[in-house]
Amino acid sequence: MLKNLTILYISIAGNTRSFVTDLQDYAAQQHANNPALPTITLTEISDATPFKTETEPFYAFVPTYLDGGNGIDNGVKELMTNSLGEYIDYAQNARLCYGVIGSGNRNFNEQYCLTAKRYAVQFDAPFIADYELRGNAKDVARIYTLMVANAQQHT
Repeated sequence: MLKNLTILYISIAGNTRSFVTDLQDYAAQQHANNPALPTITLTEISDATPFKTETEPFYAFVPTYLDGGNGIDNGVKELMTNSLGEYIDYAQNARLCYGVIGSGNRNFNEQYCLTAKRYAVQFDAPFIADYELRGNAKDVARIYTLMVANAQQHT
């Protein structure tokens, strides 16, 4: 039985923080109604976060911020989210990544959630889901369900 899901995330404009907090609240409600469902623990990663070796599986939530290139045929330069990627890459942390969830702005077309898709490849973890900007209640329910189903495959 899953007791808890861990989320590592980075939030630049507050959108990701808002979404994962809503997700944590939703998980608590689901757990209260059905104790077999897991709760969620959040860990925000920033440039000031000291690296440590993770001991529990986690999901990575990452927005996309690019500066240069289109990420498809002329390169990509990610900015502001690199500390999360470096944290996951530290020691053996990537082995514990159950999956990556991305956010972004659909107006950016092919660049939408590009950072999360790149993390999934880099860390050999599935790209679980995406949501736009701060997401909505349907996104929260959908992503929680996907995270639980994915985690159950690992137990």
